Amino acid sequence: MTDASSSPAPVTLPYGEWPSTITAEQLAVGGNRVSAPSLVGRHLWWTEGIAAEAGRQAIVRTASPVTASSDGAAETVTVLPAPYNARSRVHEYGGSSWLAFDDGGDAPLILFVNFADQRIHRFREGEDPTPLSPIGETVASAGGPSLRWAQPIHVHGPDGDEVWWICEDHTRGSGIERYVASVPLDGSAADDAARVRQVTPSSRFVAHPRVSPDGARMAWISWEHPQMPWDGTQLHVGRLEAGVVVEDTVADGDTETSVLQPEWRDAERLIYLCDRTGWWNPWTLTVGADPEPVLPAGEAAAQEFAGPLWQLGQRWLTPLDADTALVVHGTAVDRLGVLDIPTGTVTQLDLPHTLITGVVHREDGLLAFAGMSPQHFSGVHAAELVRPSAGDGDWRVDGVHTVRSSRDDAPDPGLLPVPEPITVTSEEGQDIHAVLYRPRNTGAQAPEGERPPFIAQVHGGPTGQAAVGLSLAIAYYTSRGIGVVDINYGGSTGFGRAYRERLKGQWGVVDVEDTAAVMRHLEREGIADGRRLGIEGGSAGGWTTLACLTRTDVFAAGVSSFGVADAVALAQDTHDFESRYLDGLIGRYPEDEHIYVERAPLNHVDSLSCPVLLLQGDEDPIVPPNQAEMFRDALAAKGIPHAYLLFEGEQHGFRKAENIIAALEASLSFYGQVFGFEPPGVPRLELTR
Repeated sequence: MTDASSSPAPVTLPYGEWPSTITAEQLAVGGNRVSAPSLVGRHLWWTEGIAAEAGRQAIVRTASPVTASSDGAAETVTVLPAPYNARSRVHEYGGSSWLAFDDGGDAPLILFVNFADQRIHRFREGEDPTPLSPIGETVASAGGPSLRWAQPIHVHGPDGDEVWWICEDHTRGSGIERYVASVPLDGSAADDAARVRQVTPSSRFVAHPRVSPDGARMAWISWEHPQMPWDGTQLHVGRLEAGVVVEDTVADGDTETSVLQPEWRDAERLIYLCDRTGWWNPWTLTVGADPEPVLPAGEAAAQEFAGPLWQLGQRWLTPLDADTALVVHGTAVDRLGVLDIPTGTVTQLDLPHTLITGVVHREDGLLAFAGMSPQHFSGVHAAELVRPSAGDGDWRVDGVHTVRSSRDDAPDPGLLPVPEPITVTSEEGQDIHAVLYRPRNTGAQAPEGERPPFIAQVHGGPTGQAAVGLSLAIAYYTSRGIGVVDINYGGSTGFGRAYRERLKGQWGVVDVEDTAAVMRHLEREGIADGRRLGIEGGSAGGWTTLACLTRTDVFAAGVSSFGVADAVALAQDTHDFESRYLDGLIGRYPEDEHIYVERAPLNHVDSLSCPVLLLQGDEDPIVPPNQAEMFRDALAAKGIPHAYLLFEGEQHGFRKAENIIAALEASLSFYGQVFGFEPPGVPRLELTR
């Protein structure tokens, strides 16, 4: 063992020039996105995005059965063969895209949506997948196949085993419709669309289908334009006959109440999540009666038990039995607890994780979930959930361990930052939430008196939240001596409906003011060098980035990834799910076009004087390339230093390893040129005027 006193003294170098072994290549190919755990038989399954294979979404399982007493990382088997890609395009953001279950065969039956053609396929491990759903024609307005599928559920229907899907249908003359449909498992619908049975009435948007234990009823949620699912949804309870809803009753929800994730407690009772009190809290409903809140009023209710439904299949409730459920809850960070429904009490489980999704549970006590913590990279984790026994009234977890980490190449702990949730008070007295990551590298230090450059990271959405946890992308900066602050500006989730609605009609105003206020706070407190402040964000975060650059004098540089520059162009050219999103964020279009024009960063380039880097995918259907190109042209017309990188074959977010590397290194070189440091080992980005 080496004595700490013998460790080499840290080198003294300017912020931004600290040596780091965290490379862009490591971020791009050294890890995989892991999510959506599922328990199939005795194995644990999940989805894994493989950057080295063009970012395809593979279905993966443990090589050996997993028990509640298992421990440590597991050997894995990639079940879905290349080049198949289990990724849905429903709402463009997709979500739950596969299902595996035991149907009595030699191996589980696996169904998935293939990204290239959006058809449902079936196979067993070792076989070649074959299509189940009809071929959807390519529709120009849809930017791809006309039939898309997501969020499968396994049910016992009129013909025995059935799988019901949410169908996004672009073929009907009335416009885009979405509904729950049954697709035969025998493949007969692959060449005959008439074999698909529509289960629910059509709505503009549908989510969370659930069939009661006795098969007599079905619950689901829907919403219509201009609502988004965090604005207002309706909870439907329908009676089923021959696998079709014959009576449809709206049991809860309206245009100003968001209802999410109904789950059946038994054949007559539901538990679900609703923000009627200003927070997404659990509620119960007995069919034919009025809804009732589960939690007692007061402090226990002032936290979120759900989040924004950006992807179909997101879950926050995991029923254990009729009277108990696992719940993900919290504000700035996630916690996992056990909810006793009759009393409304929540027993918090002792887990280190601060972001928790996709919780699943098995009768033998195996608990699995995806998530991360300040000490753990994102991954699939497992533990034993121990029920209270006689004389022991507390639920607990034992043997918490990581089954599959998103990273097998964990860097030196001395290069990893420590997240610090902070709250900044604006001049108007409004609390603004953020997560601070100071520069950290135990092998380096800055010259005495120098303050670090800082980058504001602005999450997308804008209805979203900055996660608190270990991020190698953030460590890429902080290990080199560049601070990062991840900002939950007004409009972010996690802090109640009133905080979300601070952005109502104020996108491009409140988010800009809050971001600037956090950065001024860092400068005022001596945490950051006020002359070297940068900002970056993607999608809606790109809008806030460009708006901050054109409307404030706080920042010296900005990086926009597939960001919105022109609100009018977005309103005219975006996809269906978000085509009325701007009604709530800015105003109705075209009635309020003057507000759209005034807010757009593109129309305020004359106020901009600092360099800008624009990163864009050429196949992005959500924020098309013309947004970045209009801003690029405006920068060039004014002679502002800039660079524009267009990545071939990328959509809304970069998945190919070579493009991830290029984007990261370009950003670091860009900041170095603007902030006056030379990051070692990074190609120099050429800026033009």
